[in-house]
Amino acid sequence: MLPLTGTRVLMTADAVGGVWTYALDLAGGLAAHGVETVLAVLGPAPAADQAEAARAVSGLRLLPTDLPLDWLADTPEEVEAAGTALAALAVEARADLVHLHSPALAAGAERFPAPVVASCHSCVGTWWGAVRGGPLPPDFAWRARLVALGCAEAGALIAPTAAFAAATARFYDLAEAPVVVRNGRRPSKPTAHGAAPFAFTAGRLWDEGKNLHALDRAAARLAGSVPVLAAGPTDGPGGARIALRHARALGRLSGGDVARWLAERPVFVSAARYEPFGLSVLEAAQAGCALVLSDIPTFRELWDGAAEFVPAEDDGALADAIGRAARDPAHRARLAAAARARAGRYTVEAMAAGTAAVYQSLLRRAEAPEETAAA
Repeated sequence: MLPLTGTRVLMTADAVGGVWTYALDLAGGLAAHGVETVLAVLGPAPAADQAEAARAVSGLRLLPTDLPLDWLADTPEEVEAAGTALAALAVEARADLVHLHSPALAAGAERFPAPVVASCHSCVGTWWGAVRGGPLPPDFAWRARLVALGCAEAGALIAPTAAFAAATARFYDLAEAPVVVRNGRRPSKPTAHGAAPFAFTAGRLWDEGKNLHALDRAAARLAGSVPVLAAGPTDGPGGARIALRHARALGRLSGGDVARWLAERPVFVSAARYEPFGLSVLEAAQAGCALVLSDIPTFRELWDGAAEFVPAEDDGALADAIGRAARDPAHRARLAAAARARAGRYTVEAMAAGTAAVYQSLLRRAEAPEETAAA
């Protein structure tokens, strides 16, 4: 395999959700392979704690931009212009590779001065199919067309689970599914204080795909016997909003604050209808939390045998599973031990090694025409 020492990657990210965490962890892991990462931030600027976390990553240079996120842009021309601007940044950064956090930005990949890898973290097409169903509305349709074009033009595609890779291939009619490189996290180790059992979730609460309404209904059924706490923003950058009536909304928390809640080892719950991976679930498993998860293909792939599964929309079953885990210490301990053991598979080192292999393959293919011409 080609050595990556000295390779410079222009990587894109946003600070709105899990892509930020993914990018920082990946950049840190790739540094061990000799890769320098220039992180171009699209969309809203990172919060102070996010920027501080970025500065702590070895081999990472933060590059703020005023470029729009593909899923917040008003027109396809804005997304295409963002791709053109990123290509210019890749030239300025003297990047050997470009790693995009959305295939839509790869539409017109011939503009880029280096081979392009695109991560399939999520997309409007597969989200709509899982959450709403039926034909795409016009505002989603043009975004999906750009994703399809980007998937076709990128040199390589990465997805965090086989289930999501297959869903992406089906929706966009790809000849080959994206390469599966599972996400990883470096576990934190805050001190626990032994609080009474409670249920906890974390993420973009405003996102319909997270299905917080079902968890709120489950909290109503529990009637305070097991407190249900939800960390994350309730207002989204596109105007989406959710109001929780029975679960307690904690608002947006820093990564350290979330880790401190998880250190109490609550019953971690995700009733998501759409979740290509679920970094918050992994963080909870690493912390030794029992997992109660919606029965969707990605969660089954990652956590089968290490979590309790319930139908996503069955708030009665969700409340029963939460109550059973909270009230039965032995049951909760068994679930927690299984989750922590499974989490050992999903490390930053494994994610970085898988991504490095994709980089090496792409660079080797890019060099092959030059070697053929020289011969």
